[in-house]
Amino acid sequence: MQNRVTLLFVAAALTALTAALWGGAPARADKIVDPKTVAPEFREAAEKRRAEQVKLIECNNAAKAAKIPRRDLAQYVAECFDK
Repeated sequence: MQNRVTLLFVAAALTALTAALWGGAPARADKIVDPKTVAPEFREAAEKRRAEQVKLIECNNAAKAAKIPRRDLAQYVAECFDK
């Protein structure tokens, strides 16, 4: 009985670990907006959104290059984005 409980515990722990490692990543990333593909009345908003997305990507890349720790990443990116 003790071995069976231990075996079930180990199986559950391995299942949870596998789910955390593989299931923790986002399924997909947001696409960069292409203003040419939206309706003309929304083109200006799409251009603004694209500029924000490009700036955010640049700030994230700068944080990677500067090797910012994960705990400080949000603050670094927010400060970079506001510049």
